[in-house]
Amino acid sequence: MRARRFGPGGSPARGVVMAPFLVALAAACALVAGGAPAAGATVRVAVAANFQPALAELAPLFAAATGHEVVASAGSSGKLAAQVEQGAPFDVLLSADAERPRQLVERGLAVRASRFTYARGRLVLWSARPGLRLGPETLREGDFRHLAVANHETAPYGAAPIEVLHRLDVYRRVSRRLVRGESVGQAFAFVDSGAAELGFVALSQVAGRRDGSSWIVPARMHSPIEQQAVLLTAAGEPEAARALLRWLTGAEARAVMTRHGYEPP
Repeated sequence: MRARRFGPGGSPARGVVMAPFLVALAAACALVAGGAPAAGATVRVAVAANFQPALAELAPLFAAATGHEVVASAGSSGKLAAQVEQGAPFDVLLSADAERPRQLVERGLAVRASRFTYARGRLVLWSARPGLRLGPETLREGDFRHLAVANHETAPYGAAPIEVLHRLDVYRRVSRRLVRGESVGQAFAFVDSGAAELGFVALSQVAGRRDGSSWIVPARMHSPIEQQAVLLTAAGEPEAARALLRWLTGAEARAVMTRHGYEPP
């Protein structure tokens, strides 16, 4: 299936369609240190599902600046890293954890000096039903049939909920009610559609929504969700990719990330 492409003005090109977990976003690159921008370059980004909404807002800001394009494929961090190992043609990985970028560096598939934390994520227990008072007691009482989570083996936002459930000493009680999605994007879809009454999702997925009910899980209840970015050694447009990574550390990008529920690194 083909990806949807956006031009500098944010309008889609003709003859293309949206594919699941493959989102084409307009983007641009700032000046590369010591050189000129890569004119008309396309940066191919593998992006963790939780960060996809934020990247969708960041992309037009890039496009307005230089007219360059970013083509982004979204999914769980583990699946994306596996695709990189199998030779997928990505330039940049925006992971939801630090482990996958570190492993890619160790295997010679990513540039060591380029790895950095671009955002710190927050976990939320969320329901599409408004007016609920959610919290630890919700999980202890167990008055629900399904609890959606991302796959803990491939998604950092799936590993953190398991830590929380163990910390609250309710994992055994609720383990048979867990509905696992491949990514936190799928876990959110389960709850948003009503297939699951509750779910652990990323704060970025519900930030700004007025419907539903939520409990922002205290950060002390699970390992930090350090979301790291890295330049891949097989990048076809390394200069443009480096510029994209550098732009993510700027004030304009930080403001967008904060609005989407991320904390600064």
